Amino acid sequence: MSQQPPDRSTASPPARPDASMSLLTNVMDHSLDDGYAEASARRRADGTAGLPRTLKSKLGFAACLVLAALVVTLGAAEARVSAPVLAKERQELIGRIDDETAAADSLEAQVDELRGDVGRRQRKALEQHGGDQGERVALLAGATPVEGPGVKLVIDDAKDTDQGGGGPRESSGFSDTGRVRDRDLQRVVNGLWQSGAEAIAINGQRLTALSAIRAAGDAILVDNRPLVPPYTVLAVGNGKQLGTSFQDSADGQYLQALKDTFDIRTSLSAQQKLSLPVAPSLIVRTAEPYKAADTGSGAADAGKGTS
Repeated sequence: MSQQPPDRSTASPPARPDASMSLLTNVMDHSLDDGYAEASARRRADGTAGLPRTLKSKLGFAACLVLAALVVTLGAAEARVSAPVLAKERQELIGRIDDETAAADSLEAQVDELRGDVGRRQRKALEQHGGDQGERVALLAGATPVEGPGVKLVIDDAKDTDQGGGGPRESSGFSDTGRVRDRDLQRVVNGLWQSGAEAIAINGQRLTALSAIRAAGDAILVDNRPLVPPYTVLAVGNGKQLGTSFQDSADGQYLQALKDTFDIRTSLSAQQKLSLPVAPSLIVRTAEPYKAADTGSGAADAGKGTS
């Protein structure tokens, strides 16, 4: 009976599931460098690995732990003790700041009161010696309050003050063209004067022939007093006619260009009654009694008045 020859063919072993991840497998199998492994084995053989073995080493290790705990405890206790002292000093500093602020406010109120008294005395002197001319000079100099019809112009910065582009201020080097600048208010005020305004105030600050509109950083100063937006400009005059004349003027068109180009917000409205305060910085430099032109020399005196 013939026998079957043995089957000498050998099947290839099945592929490992992680065959495609040989790099990760190598890292997992040899996570510790060979040099470190040898050093660790040598220390284990010498008995120097792990926690200290002798009593002296154990006591030294325990002493270090106790010292570390003591330092942490003392630091926490010192922080707890010093906390009330710091809080007390902070409260004292806040109290001193509040007291100094109140004293500064009181002094400012006294200055305003004295300035008002000086203004009243000046107006009284002008009325006594100048008559009708004194009232006219007081009105032009901002020494008397004004009431009457006029226009109300509100100017505010753009909502997005980081805008750019061409326009009437592009060549001036402004880093933020969406903000209202001092030269903008200067042009607006000059345009209102030229359009027939009789008296003007910005944010309650009365303007006179000696008023100055300047800039200090990003702040706008009117007679050295800082203003914050929105800027409310009140101009006493013929309301509708004044508003129309200003819009048709070059300065009114300049303001409209700022609105169209840089989204500066503006609104102009006619008002039936406006109240403008007295200028706080009125300074009378020279004052001479007015003399009627009843003689030959009176003609020469007629040109003298108050400045």
